[in-house]
Amino acid sequence: MSSSHSGRSAFERLRARLDERPHACEECGFVDDAGEWEAVTTGATVEYRRECPSCGTEHLRQYRL
Repeated sequence: MSSSHSGRSAFERLRARLDERPHACEECGFVDDAGEWEAVTTGATVEYRRECPSCGTEHLRQYRL
């Protein structure tokens, strides 16, 4: 039985889902279709962050494990 995830971790799969659609900044409305989310984990949570290249606002998505 083969997996469609081909060895990628759950963190990589979630980041790929976040990256698959353009992100519109909640502050200035700039649509960033080239940026990527950066993942940071504390062991209890995973935070995905990205900064708007237009206004510098940091966007955060946080997931508890």
